[in-house]
Amino acid sequence: MKAESASENIAKEDLLKDLLLLVHETFEGSPEDGSAYLDRGTGVFSTVSGLGSGEVSADLNGTSIVAHVEHLKFYLDRLVEFIEGRTEPVNWDQSWLIDTVDDQEWEVLKAGLRKSYENVLRCFAEVPVWDQDKIGEAMAIIAHSAYHLGAIRQMAKAVRPQDKGKRQD
Repeated sequence: MKAESASENIAKEDLLKDLLLLVHETFEGSPEDGSAYLDRGTGVFSTVSGLGSGEVSADLNGTSIVAHVEHLKFYLDRLVEFIEGRTEPVNWDQSWLIDTVDDQEWEVLKAGLRKSYENVLRCFAEVPVWDQDKIGEAMAIIAHSAYHLGAIRQMAKAVRPQDKGKRQD
């Protein structure tokens, strides 16, 4: 495939619009008119909002919903740091240290995840030049977050059997 010339580059505004749309949909759910995901209207926040600390702390094959939420928050924070210039390596094992919470800790973690998500939106909006590294990091945030959305949604079905057959499309 032939490389594009400079005049055929993607406009920053177009890239940003699509990145923000996918991040928004991953965390807040899709708009009414379509979805990048099979289950319309579902995102990380709506998936975890109705779950209690006991449900998210349940051990499901060696992990828990809260472990995925903490890892996702940690990941968002580190990738924003990389987009903003961080070069030091990350100890990713630190992102899996929490696997149970009480009610108060669960509320704090959900608020922290929302703050990390909002920080991603801010960071993306403030990127002056979208070079290959920054585009790759933004795409990694979307792909990684989508993976954890799927994992969390499947685990939520295990802790809430009444939700097993529900789909929204």
